[in-house]
Amino acid sequence: MTMDAVRLVEVGARDGLQNETQTLPVAIRVELIERLVAAGLRTLEAGAFVSPRWVPQMADSDQVLRRLRQHPGVTYTALVPNLQGLDAALAAGCREVAVFASASELFSQRNINCSIDESLQRFQPVLAKAAEQGMAVRGYVSCVLGCPFGDEVPVADVVRVARELYAMGCYEISLGDTIGRGTPGRVRSLIEACASEVPITALAGHFHDTYGMAVANVQAALDAGVRVFDSSISGLGGCPYSPGATGNVATEELVYLFHEQGLATGVDLPALLEAGAFIDAALGKASASRVATALRSKAARPR
Repeated sequence: MTMDAVRLVEVGARDGLQNETQTLPVAIRVELIERLVAAGLRTLEAGAFVSPRWVPQMADSDQVLRRLRQHPGVTYTALVPNLQGLDAALAAGCREVAVFASASELFSQRNINCSIDESLQRFQPVLAKAAEQGMAVRGYVSCVLGCPFGDEVPVADVVRVARELYAMGCYEISLGDTIGRGTPGRVRSLIEACASEVPITALAGHFHDTYGMAVANVQAALDAGVRVFDSSISGLGGCPYSPGATGNVATEELVYLFHEQGLATGVDLPALLEAGAFIDAALGKASASRVATALRSKAARPR
């Protein structure tokens, strides 16, 4: 990927939908992903192999993956918390998975009932088996700019977790502002610190818009050299364990931002707007994307 291109990781069908109150049918989830692929997205979270008792919205992720059509250059990923999840992903034909660790000790305890060190130990056999199977693994680090249950998270703690996941075999580390409290200056400092231990080409940004700072934070990370960003169609998502956290930065916002700066994304914005309208209708809610709202209003205006 050249410096004048940006890669988007579409997380709407997993990180987005898992925070909705309703559980959508497999057919709707598959159609959403297919529409996003048709719009030009090439890396998409398709589901999570977690307990349906805790995250019912991700039930039947195996069926979603089995029904998706394979396209050249398109990668479907799934979140796995342990070896059992990895085995289920392999059985469903998934070729890339993601593991999830927190930079906040308190969040780790409340989210997955173990310490940060214990969570990293759990991932070692997952990474080892994935390597044996030729499966790529992406690492997520949550709470990089604050914890919903405690104080600020030291940058050194974020760097440590990112470094451990990378050393363990994760090809890319997504730094997540779970509660959306970051600001551009803090983002730049965080990226610089992490890049001292993990190659900048292996870092990605994952920003939430709780405080309206997501796009500004993406720009700060872009200026610091990051070229991979997670985003969610129509701004779906949040964090079910983070009180008050709103959705991920909308994919529509980032495509608009990058295209205006002459950066290639491979995404067709009009087709993306149609995919957003589809999932908004399925959920019975208005889009959280201001770009989508503005462009639709412009298109509907009498000429």
